[in-house]
Amino acid sequence: MACCPLIECQIFPTTVLQIFRFFIANKIVGAIPINIPMKKKLKQGQVDLGESLFEELAQMIEQNHGQLVATVNSTLTILFWQVGKRINEYFLQHKRADYGKQIVVTLSRQLTDKYGSNFEEKNLRRMMQFANIFSDPEIVVTLSRQLSWSHFIILLPLKTEENRMFYAHKAALEGWGVRELRDRIARKEYERTAIADTQWPSYLTRSEHQVFKDPYLLDFLNLKNGYLEKDLESAILKELERFILEIGKSFAFIERQKRMIIDGEDHHLDLLFFHRKLKRLVAVDLKIGKFQAKDKGQMELYLKWLDRYEKQEGEEKPIGLILCAEASREQIELLEIHKDGILVAEYWTELPSKKVLEKKLHQVLIQERERIERKKLQGSE
Repeated sequence: MACCPLIECQIFPTTVLQIFRFFIANKIVGAIPINIPMKKKLKQGQVDLGESLFEELAQMIEQNHGQLVATVNSTLTILFWQVGKRINEYFLQHKRADYGKQIVVTLSRQLTDKYGSNFEEKNLRRMMQFANIFSDPEIVVTLSRQLSWSHFIILLPLKTEENRMFYAHKAALEGWGVRELRDRIARKEYERTAIADTQWPSYLTRSEHQVFKDPYLLDFLNLKNGYLEKDLESAILKELERFILEIGKSFAFIERQKRMIIDGEDHHLDLLFFHRKLKRLVAVDLKIGKFQAKDKGQMELYLKWLDRYEKQEGEEKPIGLILCAEASREQIELLEIHKDGILVAEYWTELPSKKVLEKKLHQVLIQERERIERKKLQGSE
């Protein structure tokens, strides 16, 4: 079989052992930490070195193992990008897109025979797509330090650059595994964040903006239409750990049905959290239906009580989150609810389709434009 011209480009070995040898040959690392099991029972001719030398070598291996694995992952990812880029360039230079499929098949057979299954046709086409979609080598190098090739395979089918880069940066920053990245995409975190970015008023700081998500997706609670407020709270408490992950990291659960005695009367806050990063108590009140003006007064009362009797030294003022089935944006603006440290979010009990999300985002954009125009008219009067 004639060798494809592309084989002339530099191809590195891709099995782990080959890469280790490649690192030594090119003086990338001084030694390769291979953990060889040591049997306690000595064979004839063996010398008992004691435990101290073994422990010292084991510690040395452990210290370098993680760094080596990360280096291998990064090297493989960059290699796959280079291969994909070179094939794409070959097609452009020789204008052979008409029988490009045949070239890829031939290349794949030759590379697979020599370097293994990493270069099968399906994966080779992924490399080409990878180099085409992630065209900036600096971005690839940076992301490859945190993300594996499997991460990039999940990112490739996403439709827009904004979508891909959102998940790529979040996965790198928060250390998502492949399964978590797939789950976040399935739950449409990007679309939800896009809605939240449009809906949140400007008074929020960046850190507070990232902590709270609007709307909160509670599909994991298996709630049906006609749910009761008590049922919602019970469901949240039943799946408390997952709920905390849903509303953001660094939340610590404090109390359910927090009792407050005011003027001799009992008042109960549905849920009370503490956010370590914000250093604030977070009061959560669950409501059915639309947000109502009276909900604001109730939350104000809770926050003032918490500020006086529960806030510890060094903490910021408590903030409140009213979780309701539907938020009334205009009413919230008229009440200037943000001045009292109160946020309002709506919850969905079903995973919304892309069409629903796009429709909702469109509605929000129209509302925002109308609000801006109203302010302009008021300013000119």
